[in-house]
Amino acid sequence: MASSPAPRWQRLERDERREQILACASRLFSQRSYATVSTTEIAAEAGVARGLLNHYFGTKRELFLEVVRTLVRTPAHPIPRSGEGVELETAIAEAADRWLDVIERNQGMWLAVIGAQGVGHDPEVEAILDEARERAAARLIGALGPDDGSDELKAVVRSYGGMAEVALTRPQVRALVVQGFLSAVGEIRAAVESAQG
Repeated sequence: MASSPAPRWQRLERDERREQILACASRLFSQRSYATVSTTEIAAEAGVARGLLNHYFGTKRELFLEVVRTLVRTPAHPIPRSGEGVELETAIAEAADRWLDVIERNQGMWLAVIGAQGVGHDPEVEAILDEARERAAARLIGALGPDDGSDELKAVVRSYGGMAEVALTRPQVRALVVQGFLSAVGEIRAAVESAQG
């Protein structure tokens, strides 16, 4: 293993230093498994003393969980409601593209988080991912309008989100996210209206 470069000491504001540490930790965790990355290595990569890393984040575990939270805390651009001047398909496609851009920029970390690089099943990571999934589902359901919050629709949106996470390529994911969502919503909406009618 190559030795880490000498620390690059420079004066940064608290938030900037914290973001720098997070970026370095994310890069290292995306390149290697959690178990093989040390806090000493993260500190050296970030150009800080290990004590400062501990001051900001506590343990390596807490730092890793914050990296996961940061990854899934994508900008919550509102999806316009159906009928607000934007076609539903366009709004969903734009939201899917923003999500896919985040995943592409952080591909290594995303794979580590969903278990492909040795993180495995982790209840705390799963809780963070579940919370992010719920936020995304709520935004998608909100785009359909105020009357579209049925339990059936929520179940469909959650399951389609799970399929999107495991699709293989960006075009596959985009097609699944956009066309799958529109198709599922149409079928569920029709079934609910039929059951109520």
